[in-house]
Amino acid sequence: MEKNYKLVIAYDGTRFFGWERQPGRDTIQGKLESVLQRLQGSPVDVIGAGRTDAGVHARAMVANVRLDVPQSPDEIRDYLNRYLPDAIAVRDVKEAGDRFHARYNALGKTYRYTCFDGPVKPVFDRRYVTMLDYSPDVERMQQAAALLTGQHDFASFCGNPRMKKSTVRLVDSITVERHRDRIHFTFHGTGFLQNMVRILVGTLLEVGRGYWEPEQVTTILESRDRKQAGPTAPPEGLCLMKVDY
Repeated sequence: MEKNYKLVIAYDGTRFFGWERQPGRDTIQGKLESVLQRLQGSPVDVIGAGRTDAGVHARAMVANVRLDVPQSPDEIRDYLNRYLPDAIAVRDVKEAGDRFHARYNALGKTYRYTCFDGPVKPVFDRRYVTMLDYSPDVERMQQAAALLTGQHDFASFCGNPRMKKSTVRLVDSITVERHRDRIHFTFHGTGFLQNMVRILVGTLLEVGRGYWEPEQVTTILESRDRKQAGPTAPPEGLCLMKVDY
């Protein structure tokens, strides 16, 4: 009998072309579907809570999939972990309600972006931080982050110029904290536009390095023009930490 399963997945996105399946390219969704297809003996459709970009990581991406297999949830998890690449781990598999949908039922997401500005390169976690050759002013970035928090039209921070749907989003928390030679940007919101977190970070870093005053982010927001915002920060510093239901 077919059942709906909820999966919690961690992955190092370095060598993958993002979450979404693409012909001839290694993606997280594609790898999961190919292993589950082998388990079930017929095609499956894995639905993710979101679509992380190429090179972006996740500690707890959530997905759901309908399967007609005799294995228990733990056996499905173990099968996946046996055949998935080392860079992808299924942390948990649980039976879900028939109506559970990983994307439509998600209430919020937490992303963390990590920058490194120390004098000695971080050999062991270099794939999970973005290296800076300057030390940004955290207090200035915190002031700018406070102005970006809340419900706004984030069109200036959307990487898709042909976006037809609403670009209004609620970002209820943005924190900027220094931990020795690392700066953590943590974002929580109901949903994020394409490249939005990385463009927000790129913009905050421009404030932090003194190119812009903190108050300028308000003008950038109001312009609803992507060209006014900062650059898209590199993917390696970004990690999806949690999805709320």
